[in-house]
Amino acid sequence: MRIEPLTCAIGAELTGVNLADAVHDDGLFAEIKAALLKHHVLFLRDQSISRAEHVAFARRFGELEDHPVAPSHPDAPGLVQIYKSPDQPVDRYENAWHTDATWREAPPMGCVLRCVEGPTVGADTTWANMALAYEKLPEEIKRKIAGLRARHSIEASFGAAMPIEKRHALKSRFPDAEHPVVREHPETGEHILFVNAFTTHFTNFHTAANVRYGQDANPGAGDLLRYLVSQAFIPEYQVRWRWKPNSMAIWDNRSTQHYAVMDYPPCHRKMERAGIIGDRPFGPGERPA
Repeated sequence: MRIEPLTCAIGAELTGVNLADAVHDDGLFAEIKAALLKHHVLFLRDQSISRAEHVAFARRFGELEDHPVAPSHPDAPGLVQIYKSPDQPVDRYENAWHTDATWREAPPMGCVLRCVEGPTVGADTTWANMALAYEKLPEEIKRKIAGLRARHSIEASFGAAMPIEKRHALKSRFPDAEHPVVREHPETGEHILFVNAFTTHFTNFHTAANVRYGQDANPGAGDLLRYLVSQAFIPEYQVRWRWKPNSMAIWDNRSTQHYAVMDYPPCHRKMERAGIIGDRPFGPGERPA
């Protein structure tokens, strides 16, 4: 296996390897996992693997989870179908900078995505290194956000276009989650900026240190949140991947955000994603015993 970094900040392409072999080869899987922790997202071409092999490889990282809005493949539970066709409306959350499912109490630790079918040009996906985004923040901002927590909502995102009854039912299944604005990576110890398109507001900003009068809470908190979310937009933190059939991406969902570029209608785009169950995020110094 060869590992070729694609940018100075994030991403590497693996060649000379078939992910199906890593299902049973402990040494190969360990190499892939180490590369993932180092580069945050890995890319491969020409992976002619079955859905069963896709699932089996992803399960080496942990158990898989379904998605409450997108269906899983009937023959491969846990393999979510992200299928787009010319007659579908544009998805409003693929083409926003996000970390998958942070509206869960325990968001996925990572994902393994394969391109089944796509347009000949367009439909790229871009990832951003949110550990680097945190590292490069001004020290004043780091001090300001230390200890801050924020809400993440499926109701305000995927649920927004639903009829009110369905939206409320969705929220009852997945109440808004609260996460630290800066999370510590459970394996690398990196500090990661952990707000994205699913984040609605800070939950503990309104303190004497931040708010002299009630008016300081707005726009102060909103402006700060928008500034933090915008850090993923910086090209120096990013890598962009052009999809072809049987191309794959493996990413660490704890330390990255991604954006699926919607520049391809009217075309078909079929992707299949295995999301790996993660653990509850904790802030620096809050690591469970």
